[in-house]
Amino acid sequence: MRTPDFACTAPDRLAEGDLRFLIENMPQGGGSYEEVARLLATMPSTIESMLTSDYVYALIRDRRNLLLSISPFLLFGVLLRRSLDAPRSPVERRVINYLANLLALFVRAERVYRVDDDADPQVYVVELLQGLAAAEPRHQFVTYAHIGNYALWLTGLQAAWLEHRHRYGRRPVDARYYESQGRAYFDRAAHHSLAKEFGLDDVFLRLAMMFHHYRAGLERMRRDEMP
Repeated sequence: MRTPDFACTAPDRLAEGDLRFLIENMPQGGGSYEEVARLLATMPSTIESMLTSDYVYALIRDRRNLLLSISPFLLFGVLLRRSLDAPRSPVERRVINYLANLLALFVRAERVYRVDDDADPQVYVVELLQGLAAAEPRHQFVTYAHIGNYALWLTGLQAAWLEHRHRYGRRPVDARYYESQGRAYFDRAAHHSLAKEFGLDDVFLRLAMMFHHYRAGLERMRRDEMP
């Protein structure tokens, strides 16, 4: 069964250019890029330390021209670790990697409205739910996940727009509605039979239980790091 593009919870999605950026900007060199890259492949905890380090954050904050040479996954991975505090447990690291990958996918506007990378775009949650009870399991799972993903992205990074639309556009739903939907559908995704197969059951359960925490972290990232 094809793995959904959002099912990434490890830093191994870092591109070669990302690793080169991390290694070549280390405060103290430890050998050639090739030697260090081979070593890092066997030491994921070292990569985690680099992603939470002050030197990498300073490079991204103070040398904006370097953003052209790194991937959105690395950019969001570093910024999320600041906005949500350094992850302490394995599941916390997995959630942050998941969110960094999700935000990297949602850089492409059309992906925001697709439950899967090859699905037709659908803007409204009610459209996504039509016929879902009779859908095949994979489509059910990616739809549950997408509603959670979309709700978190919308309430975390688009909160001001959402409030303006609700207040002045007279739209009936506000951030509380989407937060409720996000918690509910992350919980459904966590308990779906495919969640464990794709290694996402603990990630989705944590996002369901701590939705507001992660939403607030995204809001801080938007305010402090993406003015």
